[in-house]
Amino acid sequence: MAGKLTATQGTGILLVTANVGSLFEDPERLQETWLTEFYQTVQSHKPHFVALHCQEVGGKNYEASMSHVDNFVKELLSSDVMNEYSRARVYLDENYKSQEHFTALGSFYFIHDSLNIIQQFDFKAKTFINVSGKEIYSETLESTPTLEKEKFPQDYFPECKWSRKGFIRTRWVVADYAFDLVNIHLFHDASNIVAWEKSPSVYSGTRQKALRYVLGRITDRRYDKLPFFVFGDFNFRLDSRKVVNHLFYNGKMQVVRPDTEDQRVIFREGGNDQKVTLEIEKKLFKLSNLELFPEGNGTSFLEFDRELLAFKDRLHELQITFPPSYPYSEDSNQGKQYMNTRCPAWCDRILMSPSARDLFFKPENEDSCVVYDNIGASVCMGDHKPVFLSFRITAGAGKCCQRGENIFREAPL
Repeated sequence: MAGKLTATQGTGILLVTANVGSLFEDPERLQETWLTEFYQTVQSHKPHFVALHCQEVGGKNYEASMSHVDNFVKELLSSDVMNEYSRARVYLDENYKSQEHFTALGSFYFIHDSLNIIQQFDFKAKTFINVSGKEIYSETLESTPTLEKEKFPQDYFPECKWSRKGFIRTRWVVADYAFDLVNIHLFHDASNIVAWEKSPSVYSGTRQKALRYVLGRITDRRYDKLPFFVFGDFNFRLDSRKVVNHLFYNGKMQVVRPDTEDQRVIFREGGNDQKVTLEIEKKLFKLSNLELFPEGNGTSFLEFDRELLAFKDRLHELQITFPPSYPYSEDSNQGKQYMNTRCPAWCDRILMSPSARDLFFKPENEDSCVVYDNIGASVCMGDHKPVFLSFRITAGAGKCCQRGENIFREAPL
């Protein structure tokens, strides 16, 4: 599929993040479409190395969905489209009985036959090991030496007693390039009302705290520092207060039942008709014109996407040109329609350290095979659209010796 490696072609890398919780709520209806779109992305970009980071594997009722997860994994590993990827590593956090550790994260890595040099880091032995065959790891990820996994402490998000948020880190040598890949799931907005009350919202601060924790862990002194890619469901949200003020600066606001948990905020148009244009409840964001967000790929709302600004010197992201990735309708006939549950936002992202960006981004050749986009834009992929980054690394971008020593060094964080 990817063909032989050449100096001019470089090594093709495909990074994909996908919150797949919806797939296991109704697998018969959604899984086939999801896999078809994923395979089409692989066929289109012809990568030598594929990293698929999934969140909410198994959905809300993991125990009941276990068989669906197994089928999903078997399909990915045995598909005709992926038959030239004869080496694979799959990490599934399936130990749902351990509330202290369970994250529901799943990390999938596929290596094309034509890729000669591929190694993975053993965090316990502190050395790189060769990768061969296909292996699946689950339930005992805490003791698996080729990854680091952590669930965020409960006090990070006390409102959600059974939060499954955390991260998984792996480290790779692909051809002669060494880097870390981090699968991450940050905290959501528990209430639209609370998110709207303050700018920036209290939830934004919680996510920043958790992300700083992850960055600290992957850049501490335990291991050599490498370029890294962090991709997953960051749950980044638009600044609701500013979005609402922007949309309804001439409107009127009405607060209903302000002293109960069922608080409701209603916005009406100015003028005589007083038409209701927005209703906000804990889990309702009912905008009369949700078409505003897919219009122009939602880029007019990017000015309210501000959570990453706190990390502008530590994390880089390519320009977003696709619509908000969440919350899409789960109706198979409404692939482009948003639900009235949350304000649409770019929750699913692929971020990188400055040195990771330098591996592939060349100012003199800005458009060279680099694509940052979503998957399944016109079909139902569940409530999240997967997001991918495709790029190629040219020879000489980095070197790594067999013991895992490297020439990459991050600037102090």
